Parts: sequence; structure tokens; C-alpha cells
Amino acid sequence: MADEPQKKPHLSALVGHTNGLTKPASLAATATRSTGGGGGGGGATASSKKLVIKNFRERPKLPENYTQDTWQKLNEAVGAIQSSISIKYNLEELYQAVENLCSYKVSATLYKQLRQVCEEHVKAQILQFREYPFVMHRNSLDSLLFLKKINKCWQDHCRQMIMIRSIFLFLDRTYVLQNSVLPSIWDMGLELFRTHIISDKQVQTKTIDGILLLIERERNGEAVDRSLLRSLLSMLSDLQQVYKESFEQRFLEETNCLYAAEGQRLMQEREVPEYLHHVNKRLEEEGDRVITYLDHSTQKPLIACVEKQLLGEHLSAILQKGLDSLLDENRISDLTQTYQLFSRVKGGQQILLQHWSEYIKNFGTTIVVNPEKDKDMVQELLDFKDKVDHIIEVCFQKNEKFINLMKESFETFINKRPNKPAELIAKYVDSKLRAGNKEATDEELERILDKIMIIFRFIHGKDVFEAFYKKDLAKRLLVGKSASVDAEKSMLSKLKHECGAAFTSKLEGMFKDMELSKDVMVQFKQYMQNQSDPGNIDLTVNILTMGYWPTYTPMEVHLNSEMIKLQEVFKTFYLGKHSGRKLQWQTTLGHAVLKAEFKEGKKEFQVSLFQTLVLLMFNEGDEFSFEEIKMATGVEDSELRRTLQSLACGKARVLIKNPKGKDVEDGDKFIFNGDFKHKLFRIKINQIQMKETVEEQVSTTERVFQDRQYQIDAAIVRIMKMRKTLGHNLLVSELYNQLKFPVKPGDLKKRIESLIDRDYMERDKDNPNQYHYVA
Repeated sequence: MADEPQKKPHLSALVGHTNGLTKPASLAATATRSTGGGGGGGGATASSKKLVIKNFRERPKLPENYTQDTWQKLNEAVGAIQSSISIKYNLEELYQAVENLCSYKVSATLYKQLRQVCEEHVKAQILQFREYPFVMHRNSLDSLLFLKKINKCWQDHCRQMIMIRSIFLFLDRTYVLQNSVLPSIWDMGLELFRTHIISDKQVQTKTIDGILLLIERERNGEAVDRSLLRSLLSMLSDLQQVYKESFEQRFLEETNCLYAAEGQRLMQEREVPEYLHHVNKRLEEEGDRVITYLDHSTQKPLIACVEKQLLGEHLSAILQKGLDSLLDENRISDLTQTYQLFSRVKGGQQILLQHWSEYIKNFGTTIVVNPEKDKDMVQELLDFKDKVDHIIEVCFQKNEKFINLMKESFETFINKRPNKPAELIAKYVDSKLRAGNKEATDEELERILDKIMIIFRFIHGKDVFEAFYKKDLAKRLLVGKSASVDAEKSMLSKLKHECGAAFTSKLEGMFKDMELSKDVMVQFKQYMQNQSDPGNIDLTVNILTMGYWPTYTPMEVHLNSEMIKLQEVFKTFYLGKHSGRKLQWQTTLGHAVLKAEFKEGKKEFQVSLFQTLVLLMFNEGDEFSFEEIKMATGVEDSELRRTLQSLACGKARVLIKNPKGKDVEDGDKFIFNGDFKHKLFRIKINQIQMKETVEEQVSTTERVFQDRQYQIDAAIVRIMKMRKTLGHNLLVSELYNQLKFPVKPGDLKKRIESLIDRDYMERDKDNPNQYHYVA
């Protein structure tokens, strides 16, 4: 009897736990009585012993028919959910029932039964879709009604499966989770819907046809139910491969056909800007479709399809049809759009680059090769360069490929006409650096010179530029027509930076001569003050180093005695300081200020030396013939005609020509114009000899070619001296690397022959294409 009180509490504890099942009445009563008896009879013995709880020797069995009854309840609940009616049982009670069944290892049966119930329900749903015709008309309402029906069916199915899963959650999280082969309850629902509804040939065809029809209508500008499309396409995505295999493939095929036809049609109908605007609009629309209702995985093939059919197939046609006009009219926004769209397509930028280069070459060539445009060539080149720079910066996003190709294209077209652009650039710089140029401030002039240097870089024959620049610089310096010494030195610095010190050494020498001449003249004026007869003429002389300045043809003229005397005084003064030097007077560059009296009053004339000699004759008489003037002055015939023209046929007519006319002819008489009137006191009579004649241009160009021959000869001798023996092709190749101006192979061959004749080199006796240096 002593250990009975221990057994009774032990039994009570075991029986008290029924694993959530309803307790049988007999067991419950026994437990109550035993607990009470144990408590009263045990007394002190029970309190002094430790309470030990042990498991049943045998697991309690479920009540008879418990599994069947419980499944009946669960089946009713599932049926109520599928029929959209209220459930009779408490959801917590149903969840607990599933947990009880799972605890007693009936999970496999439960899962199988649940699947069977769901499958039967889904199979029954297919019947409602049989009433719709298999082939639907494109414009009928049947398609839309069918889509709404299938969408409702899908939404109901999803809602039902969510509720069913919430009841069977314990099953889903234990048995199903432990069996990797089995799909979860949700996936099972998707699988059943896919198998019995969407995989049905008629249903799938009608569903996808209907979706494609709605998308087509939207593409044609109609308003459609986008939420319906989003829901249906989400359904196809959730049903795994249905979206990819059944919808996306057909969708992309139809998209391809639509845009292929649209591209062909609109390329014929529309201008390029309108067409590109349409392409951009279509790309935005398709991007919006992906965001709104298509699966994200469709974006890449869809956009690629639109780009290919609307852009890729028409790249050359678009550029041939409209790029030139867009560039001509400087349509920045359209060019930006062109670049952005072409950058999206494989090979788009490359073909745009080619057309861009062709446009620059063609447009630039029209500026350069037309002699009628020579007057404005440089300004047009600068404007064109500004324009393409702006397009590259704004439209082409400063793309290095476009910048480099633009430079290559400029270099190509600007050298299609050898020498002339170089000559005209030099003259343009001269026009900007002359004192009469009041167009620009110092800052603007600096900017213009910078732009000129960019064009200058593209020219191959830089020696032509140097020759003309040097000639014009000489005129500016000698007649004091330079706008700014700072601007002149700035230009010189730019040329030095671009071409090296050797290129500008002579130009720098010209500036040094002018500065030294100023110092010499200060000393000469002090020297003249100490003379007994300083004379009436104020003489200024510029001493020019022959190697630095352009070559001037000396012209002997008849100076008056006072001028000759002053020349001799200066010669004595200068050679006294610099013995061993030789002075040669350049009369063509001389100029003077003459004072004259007319009936109206006194005037001063700023004239050339030749004009001075002619006007001084009229101190001796009022009328002279052309022949008399020529005899007295000794000025060369053509130069004298230009001089008389400036004095008798220009704006300031100091002389009157008889007979009247623009040109000076033999036998013409010239009379002093005593009635001469002018609003200014000091009048500058245009010095026609300062303007460049055709002969001067030709002689300058010839001097450049002569210098080139010397440079070619020197380069050949230099190379042969170093190599001793060299083949013809290698020699020519080496010459092209060393020479900085364009030269034809024929000209090189002539120079080689000339050097062979002069015994600087000789041909190999066995191989005529091999040369040997002669020491």
C-alpha cells in the first residue's frame, strides 16, 4: 500500500494529457477520483517524495472513426470555400483537427484527399469556358468577355487556395516540407489550374489570342483595360512556362511583324525628324507596357525587336534621307534624338560616324575648292567649325570618336586644294591684326586667333602660310599698321607652340629688327642735331636683316637731291657704328607725310614714296604727261600706272587726269587739282602698291616651292649620309616622314636625279633602285 499514492498521481498526469482530443468520460472520472484519494491518503509520505512523470507504455489510440469524421468536416469546409459560402466550423478548430491528423501519421492520406478534392473542383471549372466559340472575330466582344471570365476564374482559384492553405498550414509546413517531391499546397493549386484549365488547347488559344488582341488595340491608340491585362499576364507568369512558351513567343512574333510593316510604311510617308520622333514614342510605349503589365523578362527581347524593325533595318535610309538637312538646318534637338536612337542599335553609331564624316568632307569641300568663295573662305571655315563643335558637344555627348573623325575630315577636305587655304588663312590673320580692324576687343581677337590656330593645324603646307604671313607681317610692321603689339606677339607665341621655334625664328627676328631700329633712330636724331645743316626732312629708317624679312626686288628710282643727301648722312652715321655692313635701300616700302596748300587751305597727305615723288614734281609745274613723269621719277611702268591711278582716279583726287577714265594710258596728262577739297586735314591716299598683286602672289608661291626644293635636297643628303646605301622606296618613305609639307613622288624623283647629276649620290651599277652616298 505504501507505493500506491505514487502510482495514482503518476496515472493522473498521464491521463490528463490527451494530445488535444476530447477526453472519454470514464477516463476523466477516474482521474478525478484518483487525484483526490492520493491527496488525502498520502499525507506526509507523498510530500517527502519526488514526483516522477513517465510516458504511457502504449501510445493512446484515436477514437474510432475520428479520422473519417474529421476529414468529413475538413471536406465540407473546403467545399464551402470553393462554393464561396460560409464555413460551419471555427477555423481554429479546423486547423487543430489537421494538426491532430498529422500527429497520428495520416498526413499522406490527408494530402492525397485534399489534392483530389481540389482537382475535381478545378476540372469542373473548364465547362464554363466551352460555351465560347473556338474561333472568335477580331472585333467581337466575345474575346473581352472570355478574358474577364478566365480572369475571374483565376482570381477565385487564388483566393480559394489561400484560404485552403491557411486551414492545412500544419500539413504544408510539416509533411509537405519534409517531402521534396511533393509541391506545396499553393504550388499544387497552380499545377492543377495549369494542367486542367490553361493547358486546355482551346482555353489557352482563346486566352492568348484575346490578350494579343487587347495589346494590338492599345498599340493602335485605343483605350484598353490594363488591369485585366496585368492580371492575366501575371497568371501566365505564375503558371511557370506558360508565359514563356505560349505567350511571349507569339507576342514577339506579332510585334516583329507589326513594326516591320510600320517601319516600311512610315519611312516612305514621313520625314526623318517625324519618323525618329515616332520611333522614340514607340520605344517609350513598349517600355511602359513592360512596367505596367508585361513580365520584366520580356523587356530586353521586346525593346530589341522594336529597335531592329524601326531602326536597325533603316539605318542607312534614315541618314541618306535626312541627316544632311538636319545638319544644314542645325536642328539640335533632332540631331540629339538621332544620336541617342542610333546609339541603341548595334552598328548604329558606326554608320552615323561614316555619314557624319562624309557630310563634313562634302560641305567643307564646297567651301575650299570654289575660287569664287576665296574672299569668305576662312570665315566660312571658322563658322562651320563652330557649328560642328556645338553639335558634337550638345548632340553627340562629346563622343571622342566623333571628335577624332571630325578632325580627320577637316584635314582631308582642307588639303584638297593645295596651298590656297594656307595663303588665305595668313591673309585673314593679317586682316584681324591690322590697325584698321575695329571689329573685336582684345579678348575677342584672342579668341579669333585661337580658332584660326585650330584650322591652321589641319593644313599640310604650313610653309605657304609662313611665307604669306611673313610678307603681311612685314607690311604691318614697316608701315605701322599693326593693331596691337601684344596681339602680334600672342599670335607668334601660338605659332611657336604649334610648329616649334624654327618655324618662328625669322618672324621673331623681324620684331627684334624693329626694336633695334627704334634705338638706332634715337641715336640718329641726336647725331642730326649736331649737324650744321640738319635739313627740312624728318627721316625715319628701319634697318632690316636680310635673312629675316621677305625678299624684295630692289627698284632704282630718281630721288630728289635733298633725299639723296639725307640717305648719305644716315649711311655715314650707321656704317660709322657698324663697319663691314652693307645697306641696300628698299624704295618700294618707303612712305612719307607731305604738306600741301590748296585754295581751301593746308592739307597733309600720308602717301607712299612713289606717290611722294610724283606729287613733288608738281612743285615745278602744273601739268605733266605720263611719259614725263616716268622719265623724272624712274618708277617702273606698271607701278607708276597704279600710283597715278591712286592719285587721279581714287576718292582723294589730288591730280586731274586728262582724258578722264579709270585706267592710266600712254599719253595721258596729269594736272594739279588746286580746287581739291576734303573734310579731313590729314588724308591717307590708298597705297595701291601695298595691296598684293597677282605677281606678288605668284612670286611668294614660287619662293615657297623653291624653299621646298632646298629642304627636299637637304633631307635626301641628310638621310643618305647617315644610311650610306638605301633603296629607292625606303628613301622615299623616310623623306615622307621627315618633310612637313605635301610632296608628290614625281617631285622627289626629280630631286634625287638632280643630286645624282651633282654627284651627291650615285646609283648602284647592278641595281638601279639602290643609291649610294658619295662622300
